Amino acid sequence: MMKTLDKKLRRIRAGKYTPQDFIIADAKDGDMAFGVTCPGPSGKNGWHSRAHYLNAMEEMTQSGLVDIMLMSASSAERLKKKAVFHKSPVTPAVRFNDTTDIWNARGSHYRKSPSEPFASADLNAVKPLCNLGLYSMTFSNNLEADKASLEAYRLFRLRARDAGLKHFLEIFNPAFNIGIKESDLGHYINDMIIKALAGVTEADSPQFLKIQFNGAKPMQELADYDPEGLIAGILGGAAGTTRDTFELALQAEQSGARVALFGRKINLAEAPLKLVELMRKTVEQKLTTTEAVREYHEHLKACAIKPQRGLKKDLTITDVALKN
Repeated sequence: MMKTLDKKLRRIRAGKYTPQDFIIADAKDGDMAFGVTCPGPSGKNGWHSRAHYLNAMEEMTQSGLVDIMLMSASSAERLKKKAVFHKSPVTPAVRFNDTTDIWNARGSHYRKSPSEPFASADLNAVKPLCNLGLYSMTFSNNLEADKASLEAYRLFRLRARDAGLKHFLEIFNPAFNIGIKESDLGHYINDMIIKALAGVTEADSPQFLKIQFNGAKPMQELADYDPEGLIAGILGGAAGTTRDTFELALQAEQSGARVALFGRKINLAEAPLKLVELMRKTVEQKLTTTEAVREYHEHLKACAIKPQRGLKKDLTITDVALKN
């Protein structure tokens, strides 16, 4: 079956993008960052099981609401055995590397140090599972750390080429002060992305980017640089309010982003499938963000699902980048 991702990327690269071509990925690779807590709280002073996490991946894939299901290699293997992606329009993808700045074990302090390259997944083992994956880097304005990250990325591209695998590139904001003003951080990251990819030929280039939304101006700047050759996308970050989720998707799309890869925003929602459905309606401007929040709460009420927040609080924007 032709994957929706392939169709949409083809239209975007041909300059024929419409909001119906906006790409949404469910990022269910949290086990490579958060460990036991990745499936989310169970409501019983504990955490959901891995089976719950895998079931959520399967359910979202079967809904066809997303274009990509991003997983750890071990999760992809489990779902491959169940033929979850067989004849599905959803593209399976795995996280190719897990740099030290995504190590979020409880009580740890890894994120206080510059990112160091590391990869758990073996590309040859991944190849039978899918042909697309995520590679991530974080620039710290630190010569040795950033040089090591770029060298590791170069070696990865060579190995991915040999394995016949495609990738998309994630660039995180640093988790600590790197000596750059917050107002300039988005532009610094833009410059480092272009620097990192300027020497990369088309065959080895990422299919699209996944970056933090640092405001409309940096996103538009990056999106305008090479709209058909460098497709910008956003990551979701912390869960936030439901209004934050819809505003992030809409504001980013209106600033030139063509992809949204949301992890906790989807996984920790009371009704993930409904949330993604309304994300699409918001991006396509069939609903305003406030109308979408109200419809979401009406759905929760109709399904007898207790909301995490009251409607008034859920209608607020808490993300500073979205307020600005």
